Amino acid sequence: MTPLPAALGGTDFIAWRLDRDVYAPTWDGGEGSYLAGGRWNSKGVRAVYCSIDPATAILEVAVHKGFDVLDTVPHVLTSAIVTDLAGIHVVDETAIPNRNWLKPVVPSAGQQRFGDALLAAYKFLLIPSAVSNRSWNLMFLKSSAAGAYALRDQEPFSLDTRLNPPLPP
Repeated sequence: MTPLPAALGGTDFIAWRLDRDVYAPTWDGGEGSYLAGGRWNSKGVRAVYCSIDPATAILEVAVHKGFDVLDTVPHVLTSAIVTDLAGIHVVDETAIPNRNWLKPVVPSAGQQRFGDALLAAYKFLLIPSAVSNRSWNLMFLKSSAAGAYALRDQEPFSLDTRLNPPLPP
């Protein structure tokens, strides 16, 4: 069961991530973003992308891989507790130089450099999600945030099969 947010009686700030099961042991390594770059980081930067709710974590992966992959390839849902709440920097949308960076478009080099600078300055970034503009992503570098978060749980992920229905005859 997903724990309640602090405002509703929960006690922990939890970050969520969905990975193929073979990558579950290295969930916080940032290997994918290191190899390919990401929305808020340049290639060569080991940014770890999480969400602050499990549904957004699932959507963030589905937008790239599709529901068929989530239905047929084993994945693991990881939750981690952020123990240093003072280390979280909230990126207000008014502080983002280009409003298009918040849209689901291919990131620009300027956007990636902007994210790299933020990742270098703060332990954690809380930034609006492009896949769900009412949701938030949490990002960090393992090297910078070491000791400020802890693995909470990893569980096998099972996609609701209604999201990948058979094709009509």
